[in-house]
Amino acid sequence: NKHSLRSIFKAKSSLSLSAKTNNASTEGLHFLQEITTLCEESKSLNKALSLLQENLHNADLKEATGVLLQACGHEKDIEIGKRVHELISASTQFSNDFIINTRLITMYSLCGFPLDSRRVFDSLKTRNLFQWNALVSGFTKNELYPDVLSIFVELLSDTELKPDNFTFPCVIKACGGIADVSFGSGVHGMAAKMGLIGDVFVSNALIAMYGKCAFVEEMVKLFEVMPERNLVSWNSIICGSSENGFSCESFDLLIKMMGCEEGFIPDVATVVTVLPVCAGEGNVDLGILVHGLAVKLGLTRELMVNNALVDMYAKCGFLSEAQILFDKNNNKNVVSWNTIIGAFSMAGDVCGTFDLLRKMQMKEEEMKPNEVTVLNVLTSCSEKSELLSLKELHGYSLRHGFDNDELVANAFVVAYAKCGSEISAENVFHGMDSRTVSSWNALICGYAQNGDHLKALDYFLQMTHSDLEPDLFSIGSLILACTHLKSLHRGKEIHGFVIRNGLEGDSFTGISLLSLYMHCEKSSSARVLFDEMEDKSLVSWNTMIAGYSQNKLPVEAIVLFRRMFSIGVQPCEISIVSILSACSQLSALRLGKETHCYALKAILTNDAFVACSIIDMYAKCGCLEQSRRVFDRLKDKDVTSWNAIIGGHGIHGYGKEAIELFEKMLALGHKPDTFTFVGILMACNHAGLVENGLKYFSQMQKLHAVKPKLEHYACVVDMLGRAGKLDDAFKLIIEMPEEADAGIWSSLLRSCRTYGALKMGEKVAKTLLELEPDKAENYVLVSNIYAGSEKWDDVRMMRQRMKERGLQKEAGCSWIELGGNIHSFVVGDNMHPEWEEIRGMWGRLEEQISKIGYKPYTEAVLHELEEEEKVNILRGHSEKLAISFGLLKTTKDLTLRVCKNLRICVDCHNAAKLISKVAEREIVIRDNKRFHHFRDGVCSCGDIGSCWQMIVQ
Repeated sequence: NKHSLRSIFKAKSSLSLSAKTNNASTEGLHFLQEITTLCEESKSLNKALSLLQENLHNADLKEATGVLLQACGHEKDIEIGKRVHELISASTQFSNDFIINTRLITMYSLCGFPLDSRRVFDSLKTRNLFQWNALVSGFTKNELYPDVLSIFVELLSDTELKPDNFTFPCVIKACGGIADVSFGSGVHGMAAKMGLIGDVFVSNALIAMYGKCAFVEEMVKLFEVMPERNLVSWNSIICGSSENGFSCESFDLLIKMMGCEEGFIPDVATVVTVLPVCAGEGNVDLGILVHGLAVKLGLTRELMVNNALVDMYAKCGFLSEAQILFDKNNNKNVVSWNTIIGAFSMAGDVCGTFDLLRKMQMKEEEMKPNEVTVLNVLTSCSEKSELLSLKELHGYSLRHGFDNDELVANAFVVAYAKCGSEISAENVFHGMDSRTVSSWNALICGYAQNGDHLKALDYFLQMTHSDLEPDLFSIGSLILACTHLKSLHRGKEIHGFVIRNGLEGDSFTGISLLSLYMHCEKSSSARVLFDEMEDKSLVSWNTMIAGYSQNKLPVEAIVLFRRMFSIGVQPCEISIVSILSACSQLSALRLGKETHCYALKAILTNDAFVACSIIDMYAKCGCLEQSRRVFDRLKDKDVTSWNAIIGGHGIHGYGKEAIELFEKMLALGHKPDTFTFVGILMACNHAGLVENGLKYFSQMQKLHAVKPKLEHYACVVDMLGRAGKLDDAFKLIIEMPEEADAGIWSSLLRSCRTYGALKMGEKVAKTLLELEPDKAENYVLVSNIYAGSEKWDDVRMMRQRMKERGLQKEAGCSWIELGGNIHSFVVGDNMHPEWEEIRGMWGRLEEQISKIGYKPYTEAVLHELEEEEKVNILRGHSEKLAISFGLLKTTKDLTLRVCKNLRICVDCHNAAKLISKVAEREIVIRDNKRFHHFRDGVCSCGDIGSCWQMIVQ
């Protein structure tokens, strides 16, 4: 809204023109009034200039010239301003006039020509404080902050003049603009010595400066000791608090301001300061309260407030409310359009974003898209399907010269890379007249985020060769590329660069390095780095906990999670998902239940990933009924939740139930994905439903357009091998479209061992050892093949090869959770503090189960030993120790839940069935493939999974 110039022209100040004398002629009065009237009409400045030129000898010429200069500055009409300057320069009367030259300095500054202001200033023979202040103010308004400080130093060193309460606010603002708190503190001290610290304008400027420099304590102290506060004081402290992350304090200050003795009423500046805080916190409830306040105060008619409300609702996820406000606004400007376009873009609504852009282009000339518009639209372009729209936008930008803007050009580089058009990204990059670090970052970041990590590294090397120093953004993109490539060597080099350049204090860089080390399975290095962090954010805790969980270190994940919780860091959705994964790996049911309770109380279960993790946790802790209850209570079941429950039934061997769920999922219109078929094939495998499994495998690509991957072939090969169809399994491996990995070959080798297929087993063993020559488990598998055929020389040869490579087989380990604590047992563990009680319990159990048919299955011990020695080895198997300990420590109505790192052997499987009968307990054992539910002498697997593990623990 244009403010009337009448109040400006008639205002009296230290710079006001001489009062008119009582005997001023009527003609002169009319001349000045006419000039003033023309200046108030912004399109009549040319007429005002002509009138001025016609009355060069008028008594009121000086005052009229001042009025016209003010109008030129207000309307930013530099051409008329320059012609007035020519008149002044030609006049001996005005060329050295203090007031006219002060107005001239101000005019050039307001028009955005501060260097011309400086030339006028430098041409003056003598200068007073008003002209120094005009120059300082002009450079401050044009954000030439370093120059402002230089001028201030010049004022102090070259003149006897003393800065006043007009000089200091401008200089202090400049200090805040370049975050030079050291200079600002010096100015603060000088103002205090001169007795100006009590001036409300000086104090307000200092509060704003300390806020921008993040010196919150100094800001608050100054505010508290102010003898006088006005609305600007409160707005400054609220703004400073919000900008430094003190959101709650900002709202508290707003309430205090409205409730203080003076009873200040919020203005436009207050509202547009508080609304971004609501947006940043995602707190729509507070935003609605502020909106209501703005309505009551009649501030919603102000364009700035309306734009801020649209932005707040959009960033809080209420896009429809944002659009309603936008549509109701009849006084839109470019900022209004940019705000709503940015909102749609941020929400990922590509069609809506481009539709708004087209509507904006249809508006009048003043509403044409600018560089900010293009940048907002580009944010939405991240898929190959949007490449055509992206090219259209690029063409529009080229036609309007927006590509000359570095930010726009860089954004196009990133957008093209994300949309998969590497050639276009490189063309934009190479078409730049000059490439800054930001330009290189755009290309490197684009490739890193688009998955082309090698190219990201290649361009980084090119950047370093062009004599440009990488910044934190370069480092972040580079670490991302190394993380995905699992390139530990390059990652360490980057870490070294970070340390040498003192960048380790940056939280984003530190977290990226944590992720790198975790992805490269160097959890100890990540932990050292984490422990050295001074300020550990929730993201850093999550990175460590998730990393431990993903690296199969669940105990470490749980310990760190408890430590995080104990120091008051509240978990978020990512924390919960990570710790539930750790509970799943350990079958730590009690901690899993506690985590579930926390998620319910913190209202985190509405998150789809949290809900699916809870379903998965209960299933992998052996509580399939609870898993199903959680699933059934979900209001919105997406493919991920169906995958979780189908997979849960699969690992428990409930193939028919998994098939029913799969068919129901299809009937409800959900499209199965890669993970769905892994779950259903695994279910068919563990339940021995070979025909069903082959049917679903065949339907994957034909009916559902899901291309089989290695994990699907692994399920089918294992399923055929378990069913004794070794030739079919071998044929499938040979006919696979890609090379089988070691996991598939080891699965077939186990089947060969089970069915005594030595000849095929030797072929498979040869391939397996070529693929993974440094994995102990493979040599144990081959050794077992020979041991099953009593080829002891070949067994010894395999063990010798293991020894030569320095390999050791993984010891059998079982664990049981009791009272929230994990109790672990390894094979032959006689070091346990309660070993005697455990051995006594097993002795009693063995005696009882022997009476109902138990006989040690010594064939499971693949060593040249006497029968009694083999029996003693079987007695020390880890699951037997865990079961015995569980029976010692629990009451009769409690289900025993045991986990094992290897497959359960035939002997332990037989023993567990009989123990469940004599002890009248349900025993759930989870091995590294599936669950076994033992109840009343029967296992849920139907003994399908009991003939596999022949490896000596």
